[in-house]
Amino acid sequence: MIFRLNIDPKCNEEVVANVHERTSMIDEIEKIVTRENSPDHITGYLEDEIKILALEEIECFFVEDEKTYALDTAGKRYIVKKRLYELESVLPNDFIKINKSAIANGKKIARFKVLLSGAVDAEFASGYTECISRRCFAEIKRRFGL
Repeated sequence: MIFRLNIDPKCNEEVVANVHERTSMIDEIEKIVTRENSPDHITGYLEDEIKILALEEIECFFVEDEKTYALDTAGKRYIVKKRLYELESVLPNDFIKINKSAIANGKKIARFKVLLSGAVDAEFASGYTECISRRCFAEIKRRFGL
């Protein structure tokens, strides 16, 4: 493998990897690079309370009744002022889209439940479950090595 570093204060910073195939090392490099610009917290609203939520304490983000919520490890639901697609673009790689209305923290998924219908649910440590769409399940299988 060849490594090149070009330092030019006038250029936009960009990391490009030319590889034969995706490996775990490439995944780690991607995490390091993308985490640089990722926030480590987000603001959540619960009734009259405003709380700074650490991302490692969030199990998932989901949309319900046209509002975006963050579910923490204690099972509390906080309203988040950002849309799901905005969150998806700034969250670190630990978060993965599991259906069109939910993004899960991969580190907080306790288990996967296969239902009789063939559908798969993600169950979190707090007991909350969210359905995984067939479209997103391929990426989840790749990430978790299922």
